[in-house]
Amino acid sequence: MIKANSIRKIQKASYIIFLGILMGSIGLLTKKPVLAQTPVPPQQGPVAITGATIHTVSHGVIQHGTVVFEEGIIIATGSGIDIPENAEIIDATGKHVYPGFIHGHTTLGLMEIARTQESTDLQETGQINPNIRAQVAFHPVSEHLAVAAVHGVTTVVPSLRGSLIAGRLAAMMTDGWTWEEMTIREGLGMVINLPSMRAPDAYQKDIRTLQEAFDKARRYQVARQAMSEGKATHHPYDIRWESMIPVLAGDMPVFISVGEIRQIQAAIAWVEKEGLKAVLVGNRDMELVASQLAERNIPVILSGVISGPARQWEGYGQAYKTPLQLFEAGVDFCIAGDMGAASTYRIHHHAASAVAFGLPEEEALRAITINAARILGIDDMLGSIEPGKEATLMITDGNALELWTSKIQVFIRGRKIEMMDKHLRLYEQYMEKHRQKQVPE
Repeated sequence: MIKANSIRKIQKASYIIFLGILMGSIGLLTKKPVLAQTPVPPQQGPVAITGATIHTVSHGVIQHGTVVFEEGIIIATGSGIDIPENAEIIDATGKHVYPGFIHGHTTLGLMEIARTQESTDLQETGQINPNIRAQVAFHPVSEHLAVAAVHGVTTVVPSLRGSLIAGRLAAMMTDGWTWEEMTIREGLGMVINLPSMRAPDAYQKDIRTLQEAFDKARRYQVARQAMSEGKATHHPYDIRWESMIPVLAGDMPVFISVGEIRQIQAAIAWVEKEGLKAVLVGNRDMELVASQLAERNIPVILSGVISGPARQWEGYGQAYKTPLQLFEAGVDFCIAGDMGAASTYRIHHHAASAVAFGLPEEEALRAITINAARILGIDDMLGSIEPGKEATLMITDGNALELWTSKIQVFIRGRKIEMMDKHLRLYEQYMEKHRQKQVPE
């Protein structure tokens, strides 16, 4: 006799097959099937953007300036600079040039539809998974990638959930054919998800599990080192503990997700005890320990500014004021915005909201460009417009933080990406419907 759970599995598989056939049929029948953004080839020759207001982020603003890039790398910026004879010249007079936005905490690339389990790959089974590499699961044809890219979000860090030690992070481009070519840099940090403190017994159990993992990794490190020096017999290779060695050596930070003041304080105490390099990720109560974070030089990734109060006694605008409070306290921070894949493109909305509550505009821009790059360890490649860095930038018709500003063209490693996404396709489709349905006069 077939068991009930087996029947459910068969039904679920049949449903998935049916959906696949249905979507395939729709694609064949429609004149314009819904396709992901088509990646463009590498930069073919030098490009010069001229006459623009260039917001370098690292070296101020250049009026009526020029940016020249070749083979995906910026080779010159400034006014009155020499332009290669064979360069493609883009006249951006009256326009602005900004570095691409960097989103340091998102599910983009690891989640397509939140309610569909088959399109979500945010965690693995088990509590200790330091060997997991987020970039391997990155979905290069996600519809959300193009939406982010055409809004100027050129670099994302897909985050991992669930496990106490969830795995290693990587910085990814929002345009490309495969996850391999879209990986900017891997091994940015190790994700630690601190357990909730609402259930004390469960919290203590999880903390013991986390501590035991670090203790085992340290013993493994000592044993392997002794073996390599000929001071001990063979010690078997273990991919989990091998992945922890850069963390223990201080070469790789731990990215600790925290939800409230008790978790933040516990995280600070724990990384000090363990001698770890840390980055805190969260958007609650950071301002309450701002002086401690600044004193200990612990960076913060603010996972959202547009948010309501967490407690009855908090002001409605507390989350909006947190960036200013961290800035005034001297905390190194960046803004990550919404974690949801479908909302990743809104990162500049969060930065703009922080400006409305007192954060200087230039600091808000830095919070989603160079500050994010520095905290993530990719500031040698991205985050500002200067020679030697990747030509990952955008041309806009106004202030990049203002919601009504249009991104005219986005470049990723010098490639002029296709400025089309699902939102724009649907807009054009239904505008055409409106035109067709209009009653003639």
